[in-house]
Amino acid sequence: MYEVTTPPPASLTGPDELDGDAGLSPGAARRETAQQFASMVADIASGALEFPPPGCGRTPQRLAALRSVAQRDLCLARLVEGHVDAVAILAELGGPAPGAGERWGVWAAEPPGEGVTATLTEAGWRLNGLKQYCSGAHSCTHALVTATAEDGRRLFAISTEGPGCRPVQGTWQAIGMAGSDTPDIRITDLPAKPVGEVEGYVQRPGFQHGGIGVAACWYGGALAVAETLRSAARRRPDPHTDAHLGAVDVQLHAAGVLLDRAAAEIDQDPLDSGGGARLRSLRVRAFIEEACSSVLAHVGRATGAAPLCHDLRHARNAADLGVYLRQHHAERNLAELGGLVARPVENL
Repeated sequence: MYEVTTPPPASLTGPDELDGDAGLSPGAARRETAQQFASMVADIASGALEFPPPGCGRTPQRLAALRSVAQRDLCLARLVEGHVDAVAILAELGGPAPGAGERWGVWAAEPPGEGVTATLTEAGWRLNGLKQYCSGAHSCTHALVTATAEDGRRLFAISTEGPGCRPVQGTWQAIGMAGSDTPDIRITDLPAKPVGEVEGYVQRPGFQHGGIGVAACWYGGALAVAETLRSAARRRPDPHTDAHLGAVDVQLHAAGVLLDRAAAEIDQDPLDSGGGARLRSLRVRAFIEEACSSVLAHVGRATGAAPLCHDLRHARNAADLGVYLRQHHAERNLAELGGLVARPVENL
């Protein structure tokens, strides 16, 4: 899976992006990514682009497609990954198939705070509360949202259009991943359709498979960052630069091999009858996160401040990857992994 990246499409390095601070303006980045997201979803719907469902026998192709989008633009990858993940979730849990022109997100983050509650009324389910970290808040037409109901945590399908679902101004101030448009959403008496049963969203094997899809996006972002170091090594032969590039090559090669193996294992046991999906997901995500962090460090040490200060494309790639990696739960996930390894029988 590890391969030399290609230059970004011309549309991503046009005059608007390179003019002053336009490329780093959160609003400009959001609009740019939203436009590309809409175009890519249309290509997916037409069959021009394909993201095979996880576990269908073509999981390597799915991960390669996610990696490819992430090499191009991590913010775009965040939205596309959410859309194709939502399509897979709806299929796995018996929800409605997305309609023509619909762009879906998965808004399932549950950090400390108010959260979202679900109430079953005579008119059907209604949602209320604050949902944090809603990627594609202004560009998704629909979303899958987790909410707490009287009988437990559930997943719901919603339409984002209308006054009941409003982004909270000023809640996404990020420079890294600015284009992912991930503010809080204020939800007020919003009609919703349940998808699956209580805890069905997290208990299905696809939840673990989807986590590896996110890791494939991190990997694609690291490939883009590494290209700056590779280009520097070509231009100016230097043993220290070569040493950093060698270290980066080891990390990216191992990450690519691990993703290939994970994809093969998912296709061999898509329903997780062997019970290893969570262990696999924790291992893959932890290793890919560490490898990507190592790439950021080596590239920075080898190239210094120059590309971060003078190369807008690289500055965005590095900033985006640094933020996106924080979706990993770090020591919390490592502690869970250690527990599974130390006490495998207890955790079955």
